[in-house]
Amino acid sequence: MVMRIERDQSRFKQIVRGKIRQNLKKYVKHGEMIGRKGKDLVSIPLPQLDMPHFRHGDRNSGGVGQGEGEVGQPVGRGQDGDQPGGPGSAGNEPGGHVLEVDVSLEELAEILGEELELPRIEPKGKANIVEEKSRYTGIRRSGPESLRHFKRTYKEALRRQVSTGTYNPDNPRVVPIKEDKRYRSWKTYQIPEANAAIIYMMDVSGSMAEEQKEIVRTEAFWIDTWLRSQYDGIERRYIIHDALAREVDEDTFFHTRESGGTRISSAYNVCLDLIKKQFPPEDWNIYCFHFSDGDNWGEDNETCFDVLSEHILPNVNLFCYGQVESPYGSGEFLPALFERFRGVCDNLVLSEIPDREAILDSIKLFLGKGR
Repeated sequence: MVMRIERDQSRFKQIVRGKIRQNLKKYVKHGEMIGRKGKDLVSIPLPQLDMPHFRHGDRNSGGVGQGEGEVGQPVGRGQDGDQPGGPGSAGNEPGGHVLEVDVSLEELAEILGEELELPRIEPKGKANIVEEKSRYTGIRRSGPESLRHFKRTYKEALRRQVSTGTYNPDNPRVVPIKEDKRYRSWKTYQIPEANAAIIYMMDVSGSMAEEQKEIVRTEAFWIDTWLRSQYDGIERRYIIHDALAREVDEDTFFHTRESGGTRISSAYNVCLDLIKKQFPPEDWNIYCFHFSDGDNWGEDNETCFDVLSEHILPNVNLFCYGQVESPYGSGEFLPALFERFRGVCDNLVLSEIPDREAILDSIKLFLGKGR
């Protein structure tokens, strides 16, 4: 019975996993998971998932197998198995059933990786993501002779000889036997060896409206989900900019009102300052994601290119620029970046995000090479 329950549970999990993959683009596009995010779990509504259930009849209408009826006649209320609507009925068709299930962020990242065919990330400068270290934590009854604890073994042998009356104080010879031997035990700990820093930058000038910021928020959630599955240690930093840039917390990053003009170089300079002060490139795997509608003060482009080419790109695993389409933005920065860095830097990835439908493709473009 237990094995059958476990098989049924495993089958149910496979069905849920398949439904999530089937509807992944819908979840990404609408950002449904973000609002249901807990500490380690995400609550996901799964439509059209048929679950077995009992249907109860009216009270005092007889027990199982009782009452009038013929072999093969449908069981249910009403005549001939129909479902009368009754007063105030709004229709006679069955409604869809929605089931909410909890999925861990780790499993969600795995589904994302499978669906987008994302490769595992190889941390820069490190052979492994985590380093395993052993620490002696206790005593056990078996083990290699090289780890035998001589003092504990002697005490066990002495205790046994005294309790059995074989210990002779005039000839205090203690001889351990197999049951007396004690060995040091150890436990293996995983110590983060390769940490990652994610630096998000977003244009909050007058041309970036709520719809554009919601696209950025949704894409950032999925990027976070994937990178957290690849690293034990993740630090996140947020920078907003119009003509000036500053570091802010996550809530301010996603809820700042739009205003002012645009100098993208101001964000790149704050990003560079963060890298220098908090995330030395030799110790950190650094990922930068900048989102904008492509508006920039004309003379500022060259300053941006200089900061990127000379200071940021040589020190980060990946720099991603996502241009969110806005009815108010010129969109000129993306083609300027493409023209300046085409064929020059393999850790610079450029993505055009015209609407919510493009979020999944943008994530695949950003993370699809496993840098």
